[in-house]
Amino acid sequence: MNESFSEKIAAVIPAYNEENKIGKTVSRIPSEWINEILVINDGSNDKTEKEAYEAGAIVLNQPQNLGVGAAIRRGIEYAIKEGYDIVVIMGGDNQDNPSELGRILRPILYDGFDFVQGSRYMLGGNIVNVPLFRRVTTYLYSWLFKILTGYPITDGTNGFRAFRTSVFKNEDININQEWLNKYELEPYLLYKAIKLGFKVTEAPVTKSYPKEKKIGYTKMIPIVSWWSILRPIIYLRFSIKR
Repeated sequence: MNESFSEKIAAVIPAYNEENKIGKTVSRIPSEWINEILVINDGSNDKTEKEAYEAGAIVLNQPQNLGVGAAIRRGIEYAIKEGYDIVVIMGGDNQDNPSELGRILRPILYDGFDFVQGSRYMLGGNIVNVPLFRRVTTYLYSWLFKILTGYPITDGTNGFRAFRTSVFKNEDININQEWLNKYELEPYLLYKAIKLGFKVTEAPVTKSYPKEKKIGYTKMIPIVSWWSILRPIIYLRFSIKR
C-alpha cells in the first residue's frame, strides 16, 4: 500500500551479538515506511556489525557493551541531530514483524498521536512460540504498570514502538541519565510520555520467538534484568528519580 507523508522516519535497532538475526531484521524492513535504518552495535563480538551493514543499515558502534538503553539513546540522539521527525524502535533479534510498521506509524502520521506502543496482547495482536513463563511475567508487568500509571496498557514490555522526536523538547524527559543504560530507558520513556500528557496509544503487533531453544529468545538475566525493567516505574511513581 502506497501512502503519502512528509515526515522523516528512522528505524533504530539496538543489537548485541545478533549474528544470524540482525541481517534478517534489517532486510525485512519495507522502504516505503523508513528513510533510514540505524543499527546500534552494542559492543558485539560476533558478526552483527557485518551482517547489519551488508543488509543495508547504517551501523553505529558502541565502544563496549553498555546496554540496550544506552544504544537506544544513541540512536535517538542521532535521529534528532539528523532532523528525523519520528523514530521507530525494533529489536535486532528478528522477533518483530517489520511488515506491521504501518500499524505502529499510522496513529502518529494520521491520528495525532505522539507515542505508539506495540502490543502482542490487544485485539489484532499475536504471539508465536512464546513460552508460558514469558506470557505470565509480561502480563504481570503490564498489570503493575497500569496500577502505577492509571493507563490501561496491555503490553508494557514490548520493544516495538514509535514516537515523535519532538517529545524530547520537554525538559522533564531526561534520557541522558546513566541509570537508564540497561533495560530502564524503554519503560522510562513510556511512563514519561503518559504522565506528561502526550497522546499515547497501543497498536496490535506480532511477537515471534524462535522454535529452536539453542537460538535463545532473550538476553535478560533473571532478577537483575527484571529489576531493570521494574525500577523506572517505581522510581518515577515515588519521585526517587526524574
